[in-house]
Amino acid sequence: MLYFGNRELSGEPVHAEVIDQAEIVWFGEVAPHFDPANFSARLTGAFIPPETGAYTLGLTSVGRSRLLVDGVVLIDDCDSFPGGSERRITFDAIAGQSYSLQVEYASQDGPHWRNLRIGCIPASPADPIQEAASLAARSDVAIVFAGLTKEWEGEGADRPDMELPGMQAELIEKVAAANPRTIVVISAGSPVSMGWLDQVGAVLQAWYLGQETGHAITDVLFGDTNPSAKLPTTFPRRLQDTPTYINYPGECGKVYYGEGIFVGYRYYDKKDIAPLFPFGFGLSYTSFEYSDLELSAAEYGPGDVVQVRLCIKNTGSRPGKEIVQVYLRDIESSLVRPEKELKAFAKVSLAPGEARVVSLTLDKDALAFYNPEQRIWVVEPGDFEVLVGSSSRDIHLKGRFAWKSQVAGPSQAPV
Repeated sequence: MLYFGNRELSGEPVHAEVIDQAEIVWFGEVAPHFDPANFSARLTGAFIPPETGAYTLGLTSVGRSRLLVDGVVLIDDCDSFPGGSERRITFDAIAGQSYSLQVEYASQDGPHWRNLRIGCIPASPADPIQEAASLAARSDVAIVFAGLTKEWEGEGADRPDMELPGMQAELIEKVAAANPRTIVVISAGSPVSMGWLDQVGAVLQAWYLGQETGHAITDVLFGDTNPSAKLPTTFPRRLQDTPTYINYPGECGKVYYGEGIFVGYRYYDKKDIAPLFPFGFGLSYTSFEYSDLELSAAEYGPGDVVQVRLCIKNTGSRPGKEIVQVYLRDIESSLVRPEKELKAFAKVSLAPGEARVVSLTLDKDALAFYNPEQRIWVVEPGDFEVLVGSSSRDIHLKGRFAWKSQVAGPSQAPV
């Protein structure tokens, strides 16, 4: 890559380097050889396609740039703001033939951050889904990577539905039909429809892992790392099951938050709707056994804390971590309350066959609820049920205690 001390790619180069990446970022001082606000660069190389077909080349930059193949300008004057859209061009290429590739860049006034990124979408078979199914049929295990990108979800916008974009669902179904030992890896920040769930061998919810995505997923799939996470949200079977389905997006420019406190698992519990995956759910390569639930007392009052103790044992053959979840149910309340609410949790690491006593503490705040008429938090006397489980729908142990006194918190405005 040749650098020039002007924006016209003229004169003798002031710097040269070999790069091995498809994206270059310049921030602040680019190099001691030229002004970072006034420079240009020419990148040259060869493009040798492995197969004959139509290839898509992409170019994006903060600054002005253009792309040439065999001396012909295919993308000209690509000038984007940070995070701007990519310019693309498709051309036919012959397998094994070398094509001269050249990218030219010039800095512009404005941002201190400049970049240049080139990309390539390889030629696709006439029927890529059938090609994937054929490969799966000849393989021991098939892995399908699916999900969403920033084009489909992000802050400040709503998805129109829960479906995987494009033909991803069809791809999963065809691959799973060809090979039942199919693993689906979902990269998404929210639930997606999984009508194909019963057809595949496993699903790994990868979320958005950043630059170590590949290593993290590989470690889990090959068993080098035992997964130990739990879902921080409920995955519904369909959009119609969600708490906001009737009220959102509202009408006449207004949204009525009719679900009140019944959001997430509280709603699914109250309506007795079976989710696809409940809040707190997560599988592991080992198994755990819950036993011996004990409460520090049968009755409590102001100033007391509730000590919850139980034994958790790794009953499998692999080291693993389990997240013990403690929920409370207010058996009788003056206001409508959720069936249960998460009040404490602990992540426990156990070797195969190892057992450990876990202790969690609940104070009066864990028993309190907000009374909008009185504008205070209150703890009412009565019985409470303790439910300990590995998810909001997988409860292993139950206990009970009584709170003997009315407790009022300080007055405060509703949140």
